[in-house]
Amino acid sequence: MRILLYSSLITIALICHPVVAVGDEHSHRQAAETLLIAMEVDKSLPKVVEQVVENQVQQHPQLAPQREVLQRFLTTYVNWENVKEETITAYTHEFTEPELKQLAEFYTTPLGKKAHEKMPKLALIAGQLGLKQAQAHQAELQQMLSNAR
Repeated sequence: MRILLYSSLITIALICHPVVAVGDEHSHRQAAETLLIAMEVDKSLPKVVEQVVENQVQQHPQLAPQREVLQRFLTTYVNWENVKEETITAYTHEFTEPELKQLAEFYTTPLGKKAHEKMPKLALIAGQLGLKQAQAHQAELQQMLSNAR
């Protein structure tokens, strides 16, 4: 009798496990989407596209005549509906569900909103500073590459 009971419990557990996992995955993905909406990623993507176009035109002035085409292309393909599912997946791989919920809470506070507003600009500045440093030492890199041959 016990063997039958244990067998039944194991069978039920094995059958129900995928359902529980799907439920957990669904709530995990929902937490990620909630965070992304709190961070207004859906609304900020057009601004990101604008910045990318601006940076590309600054770095490659020959693209200036095609600025509008580049803008239209990126706007078509880099929009919330096109990147939403993969972005949610990326967040669920990097953060647990409780972490996503805590981040969503943070990003709804005044400080969280300010951080969200300022971080892209600060990241851009950091990237530009790093690029500037690398360019300043480009000759040294070329020498190192030459010596490595």
